[in-house]
Amino acid sequence: MELNKYNNVYFVGAGGIGMAALVRYFMSLGKKVAGYDRTPTPLTEALIAEGADIVFHDDVTQIPTAMRNPEDTLVVYTPAVPAENNIMSFFTSGDFTVMKRAAVLGLITRNSKAICFAGTHGKTTTSTMCAHILQTSGIGCNAFLGGVARNYGSNLLLSATSPWSVIEADEYDRSFHHLRPYIAVITSTDPDHLDIYGTEEAYLESFAHFTELIKPGGALIIHEGLKLQPRVNSQVRTYTYSRESGDFHAENIRRSEGSIVFDIVGPGMRVSDITPCEPIDINIDNAIAAAAAAWLTGDVSPHAVRTAVDTFKGAERRFHFHLKETEGLRRAIIDDYAHHPDELRASIASVKALYPQRQLTVAFQPHLYSRTRDFAAQFAEALSLADSVILLDIYPAREKPIEGVTSKIIFDKITTPKKILITKNDLVSKIKSCNFDILLTVGAGDINMYLPQIVKNATEL
Repeated sequence: MELNKYNNVYFVGAGGIGMAALVRYFMSLGKKVAGYDRTPTPLTEALIAEGADIVFHDDVTQIPTAMRNPEDTLVVYTPAVPAENNIMSFFTSGDFTVMKRAAVLGLITRNSKAICFAGTHGKTTTSTMCAHILQTSGIGCNAFLGGVARNYGSNLLLSATSPWSVIEADEYDRSFHHLRPYIAVITSTDPDHLDIYGTEEAYLESFAHFTELIKPGGALIIHEGLKLQPRVNSQVRTYTYSRESGDFHAENIRRSEGSIVFDIVGPGMRVSDITPCEPIDINIDNAIAAAAAAWLTGDVSPHAVRTAVDTFKGAERRFHFHLKETEGLRRAIIDDYAHHPDELRASIASVKALYPQRQLTVAFQPHLYSRTRDFAAQFAEALSLADSVILLDIYPAREKPIEGVTSKIIFDKITTPKKILITKNDLVSKIKSCNFDILLTVGAGDINMYLPQIVKNATEL
């Protein structure tokens, strides 16, 4: 299919982070871009400032006149948009070309050498770090990322000369099956999106099919210890990685409060004395995965890997320090996007490893009724690792309420004595009064929108 024949592109669900990369991509080609999303966010504000025409009312009359011509308009949607959406219904009932976001991304990157990062968690940071390695090395890439890279202020990187694309491969609704990786990285396969897959077996099968899509001559890099049984082509090389062992692994890990130093070792490579600017344990695994993928391009030096990892600022909402300790302020505020129990557990463990003698307060906003229902006990177990817990109401995102499912089914199972259940509107005042030591705000909803006031209050005390 030829995408270039369309002068207009309309996005239904334009504010999603994956959609935003495509919004920026089509604007970079000089296309007229418009779209709809449910609520304004800093990301949609940025897209509007860059030239996109985005509205926030599900009103067909707000579709621009130019976008009503089926012959000259491509419609891109995200599966998270509900079926009863009026704007979506307008396009699907007409003679428009309507495509899922992942299908469009697959077409855009089909003729490139795609490095695709998949996994329940870790894919945003590892893909963004790999893109930064390629940029730092001078090779460059076209990167479609699931988070805003803080080094670049965008989730889209473009190169007119690089043969490489870096893609966050989303397993939701089997979207990553539209991709054709040359190098695929699988970071984790802990069950998620059970509203789509139903069972862990179906979830793992989806990843197994993803490995079948790797192009002959390419490579699979998979974290050690996963239940997944890959089904790669006989002409695809397979490598393992982990912090402790595997074809790519870390050596000489040295920790002190506030810093981590380590080496990365792999087939034909050794990168010594890496010092990530975000010094958390999970970034050791992330750096190994990103470096392995970049190394297998054949064009990256150990020096480029070290320089890139040392200067990598991370992706927005991925273990982002909003307040760091100074000589006069002995407290820290960290925000993380973790929304799966294993991500939450890893995030809390990373903070406790970084500040082993300090008191950790975790403010968590569950994401989706279905995920809360499916993993309530696991969420509670992870939160029980904190010294105190502030639990918010569920952020519904694309879902309607499920009877009997509230944050209380997590709250009741938390064993930490210092715990409280509040609405998000009470978050700022509660944190202001709790005199926290180290604060971790977590969740994939809108908890981060309250951070500016939380930080302001913390620095005024």
